[in-house]
Amino acid sequence: MTYKLRQSALFCLAFVSAACLITGCASSGAAYQPVVDGPKGPAYQADLQDCQQLAETRQYDNADVRTSATVGAGIGGLIGAVDGGVGEAAAGAVIGGLFGGGGEALETREERKEIVKNCMVGRGHNVVG
Repeated sequence: MTYKLRQSALFCLAFVSAACLITGCASSGAAYQPVVDGPKGPAYQADLQDCQQLAETRQYDNADVRTSATVGAGIGGLIGAVDGGVGEAAAGAVIGGLFGGGGEALETREERKEIVKNCMVGRGHNVVG
């Protein structure tokens, strides 16, 4: 594979990865509606909205995401440099950063769901999932 073709393929992969990350985060974990066993009392909707707003305080641009993106970029850059020089190092850094940060952003989404669940349990709702 020629250098230009390989570099184009890597940038294409980075673009697709970024698009997947953006669309994956668009449906935020803070919008999660837990499964509740039994009837939903009169306070359920107000409690759910409050808990969802609380979950939104866990930002996607947090220290964990930034750290994982930085580590991913470093590892990707090293692999790219070993594989083919400066151009490959840059492409590897971009791809590594996207995958590192993207993986941690998915963790943040799950954390937001857990915040909603725990908040609802704390308000007396019988959350089962």
